[in-house]
Amino acid sequence: MTRSLAAVSYLVRDYDEAIDWFLRCLGFVVVEDTLLAGDKRWVVMAAPGLGGARLVLARVSEVLPAAGGRVAFFLHTDDFDRDFTAMLAAGVTFREVPRQESYGTVAVFEDLYGNGWDLIEPKSA
Repeated sequence: MTRSLAAVSYLVRDYDEAIDWFLRCLGFVVVEDTLLAGDKRWVVMAAPGLGGARLVLARVSEVLPAAGGRVAFFLHTDDFDRDFTAMLAAGVTFREVPRQESYGTVAVFEDLYGNGWDLIEPKSA
């Protein structure tokens, strides 16, 4: 039996605000943006490249930090320095300087709602 995590809900205040941030700051792509009943939309975003879970943007009235302030999302890269530099230039806030861990190079950054993300270049990359 084969299974994989296909997508996770990502809570947003506004679809277009979130789409803009993911496009501009992380280089994500819009996989689907379909108007549903009323003003609801089915918006799916993904990191460029092969594989990985997608984000389904879910609009809510109040966005609270995910994971109680801990890192909630993990973004792998094959070139940490390239992506770290591009993200800084796009205005992404990093909570720390990059560091070396047993599993690779990592630094925690914040998304537009203050959620913590790890940018990781695994040692195997």
